[in-house]
Amino acid sequence: MDWSSFLAYPVDQLPFIFIVLLLSFTVHEFAHAFFADRFGDPTPRSLGRLTLNPRVHMDWLGMIFFLIIGIGWAKPVLVNRARFKNPRIMGIIVSAAGPISNLILGFISLLVFFLLFKFNVLDNASQGVTEAVRLFFSFMIMTNIFLFILNLLPLPPLDGYRIIEDLLPTSIMMKIKAYEQWMFYAMLLMFFIPPIRRITIAPIFAMQWDIFNAFHKIAVWIFGSGVVKM
Repeated sequence: MDWSSFLAYPVDQLPFIFIVLLLSFTVHEFAHAFFADRFGDPTPRSLGRLTLNPRVHMDWLGMIFFLIIGIGWAKPVLVNRARFKNPRIMGIIVSAAGPISNLILGFISLLVFFLLFKFNVLDNASQGVTEAVRLFFSFMIMTNIFLFILNLLPLPPLDGYRIIEDLLPTSIMMKIKAYEQWMFYAMLLMFFIPPIRRITIAPIFAMQWDIFNAFHKIAVWIFGSGVVKM
């Protein structure tokens, strides 16, 4: 049986995307835990989430789903907003910390990748090593940009929805919550029904390349001429 037909990525690229997901999910969840802890909620620390150990943050079913369909999840960090001095503002920061950490990780990865090419670090490496490095950093950059965009969508159970919860007045949010389960099903349709995906979230995810190009311009501005070969 050709298992590659059931996967979102070619089989030979799975080790790279697996490592990238371990790093990206771990940083994302740690960012949530770190800011919640800093703002006075001991829940993440008491549950062992204030760590960069991937085993603590991974949901292996979510990892499998990502490898198969290109969308997955990690273990969510439990947060008690009632422990915050300013629950709304600090709640927004905690929710946004995860996606922003992915954006920063993607940018740092691009800078490292940029420097490898600019200073010809891989010139004497074999073609196999060069291709492995290129694949790893390509996945690292684009996956983290993807996670940034994905998690800011204002749909449950994503971080963007939690941000909306803290931004909107309670009376309005209570009315929205009555439709929360239907919003979740609508999100599933947008992801898994191709015609619906093309007219809803596909244009949003096309922003990945806009963000990448903006990052690349910043890298050129910092380090001078150069190009990242994705």
